[in-house]
Amino acid sequence: MAEFKEVSNSQTLNEILDESIQRKVFIFKHSTTCPISARAWQEVQNFINQSSSEILVTMIKVIESRPISNQVAEDLGVKHQSPQVLLLSDRQVIWTTSHQSVTQANLIKALAGEIQPFNLNL
Repeated sequence: MAEFKEVSNSQTLNEILDESIQRKVFIFKHSTTCPISARAWQEVQNFINQSSSEILVTMIKVIESRPISNQVAEDLGVKHQSPQVLLLSDRQVIWTTSHQSVTQANLIKALAGEIQPFNLNL
């Protein structure tokens, strides 16, 4: 099972960014009031349950932790969307997707490098 951590403050975000130097990290931006995001969260949970412990999956609740969600968009240069997944390596976004494209299959493909990087300015 993949490691999971919720991000709700700047210190944890910075730790996650540093962690991406050692291993790839997914950031899932989740709206707790959106049905599309609820479906995407289920896909992310399926990914977590089926993945190795070598990957770190994090979640930012965009309503409850709006400043952190905004900081991710600003610091990483990726327009905010929700639901949205960012794959980080070496403190850089190497792949991102949003909405209905947040699927367990796409996360697996992105991690394996089977999906070309998407336009980061979605």
